[in-house]
Order: sequence, then structure tokens, then C-alpha cells
Amino acid sequence: MSPPRVLVTEDDEDTRELIELLLTSEGFEVVTTDVPAKALGLAITEQFDLFILDNWMSDSSGLDLCRSLRTFDTKTPILFYSGAALDSDKKDALECGAQAYIVKPGNLDELVAEAARLVRDRES
Repeated sequence: MSPPRVLVTEDDEDTRELIELLLTSEGFEVVTTDVPAKALGLAITEQFDLFILDNWMSDSSGLDLCRSLRTFDTKTPILFYSGAALDSDKKDALECGAQAYIVKPGNLDELVAEAARLVRDRES
């Protein structure tokens, strides 16, 4: 069985590298980008088991990317990992199609556990 593939869209390089390191060490195959348009192109042309999105990015928002992803992919789970911590931020993300929302800098074990849960739930 191949490792679960995760597409991480995060504009902060340190955070992006940290997520990649953590998930790779847990057996995930991780593809990263800092550009939402590139993430959309990858999602259209490649298969992923999970999308991890930041909400605030320099040239777009995670909400916009989430909505775009949902126009052609309603099955792949979306996990927001974002510094946007208001209840309204979480509500907006869930309403546009995300399955989970973790506020950063949060517990990184929680991020890994939630990623694993979402992939597992998708497979069942």
C-alpha cells in the first residue's frame, strides 16, 4: 500500500517545512507549495488523500482555495492549519467544505493525528 499523499499549501516557509518534516516522519508523502494557484493545478492533475491549507496567504486565501477545490473534488478531506483563530474563521472554513480546523501554532501532535484520522476516515 502506498503512503497517503498530502498537499500542503502554506506561504510561511518555516511552517511549510515543519509540516513536511512531521508528516514525512509519520509515513506520509508530502507535496508542498506556497502558491494557491499552483496547489489548484496540482490538485487537478494529481491524486491526493488530504489537503492542508493555511487560511491567510499573501496572494489568496485558504477559503478561496477550498471553494475552488470543491468545484471538482468533493471527496478529498481538507484540513485548515491557520493562525486565523476566530470562531467565524473556523465556521467559514467548515462551510466552504473543510472537515477540520486547527489553530496554529497549535499542538503539532494534534495536526499529525488529525491528518491521519481524516485519511483513515476517507479510506473507510
